[in-house]
Amino acid sequence: MLALNVEVGELANETRCFKYWSQKGPSDRDVILEEYVDGIHFILSLGLDFGYRFNNESKNSRSVSTLTKGFHLVYECIELFKQSKSKDDYMKLMNSYLALGEHLSFSTNEVVRAYLSKNEENHNRQQSGY
Repeated sequence: MLALNVEVGELANETRCFKYWSQKGPSDRDVILEEYVDGIHFILSLGLDFGYRFNNESKNSRSVSTLTKGFHLVYECIELFKQSKSKDDYMKLMNSYLALGEHLSFSTNEVVRAYLSKNEENHNRQQSGY
């Protein structure tokens, strides 16, 4: 759960959506996408740990009005799932994260390609003792 919180924070940092004091824009789209799929990895890992599998039937199209509100929602869902560990709250967590990706304008195909690429990199890191 802590790793997921950190990854979501890294994603927020790359979007810079909360840095109202800064004139610097967000990181490149590819950097943000890579951070986003790191979060997908940790959410899927939690699902495996608890025996939950997300499917399209569980998808709840829940949009967020701003990116910052989307991050708040994801953090709230992480905490909710941390406390309950219920399947329903896991689905809410995944849906909130997917809504964040939609707000970032990532297509399903982009996310899948980036996830598979990052997953391969993660396996190579594990084999080399990263």
